[in-house]
Amino acid sequence: MIEGKKILYVIPARGGSKGVPGKNIKLLHGRPLIYYAIDVALLLAANEDICVSTDDESIKNVVEQAGLKVPFLRPKELASDKAGMYEVLLHALNYFLDEGRNYDLLVLLQPTSPFRTAEHVREAFEIWKPGVEMVVSVKETKANPYYNLMEEDEDGWLFKSKSSSTFRRQDSPKVYELNGAIYIINVQSLKKGPLSSFKRIRKYIMDEISSIDIDTPLNWLFAESVGAKYFTI
Repeated sequence: MIEGKKILYVIPARGGSKGVPGKNIKLLHGRPLIYYAIDVALLLAANEDICVSTDDESIKNVVEQAGLKVPFLRPKELASDKAGMYEVLLHALNYFLDEGRNYDLLVLLQPTSPFRTAEHVREAFEIWKPGVEMVVSVKETKANPYYNLMEEDEDGWLFKSKSSSTFRRQDSPKVYELNGAIYIINVQSLKKGPLSSFKRIRKYIMDEISSIDIDTPLNWLFAESVGAKYFTI
């Protein structure tokens, strides 16, 4: 994808989802949700450079039915509600390092973004260049701190989160929301600290439909409805 760079694709899929129980292998238009992320990864990388990180035997079995080997089961301490993505990604990198495989870039593909495509990832790669710590996918958000996001002071009075003299949304500065679909991460930066510590980040903008992220039953129903026009069973 980038000449001379070794790239690891990580698909994190723990078994303890609470918002939509079992969502990673729940059928979305006849296919386990995680298959949509696997499809994208297989169009971009060799099997050996794709890592599904899971703690769950059921997820492991479903993934391997698709022909992709799951290299390890994630330790339970990295599968709780309190476990961070930073530790999960370092665990995957360290596993392959112990196997003698060192990577320059890591691409995080969360299973909860079924409308993300391989072309989206290729376009995001075009934004990456030396010195960038991360390219991350976003969508332009309608909730704007210069326009309609409010905070409350100690006396209970509301005020704009960011001061602005604009009265129309279109006059307010554009604000972007992480959509969770694509993270292209410099491994050396990741080893120094979590994603929240990065300073040199570039955005890749995706549209509203492609940005659908499944975290709640309502998200799932919306994805099913939209998917009727997008997916072929």
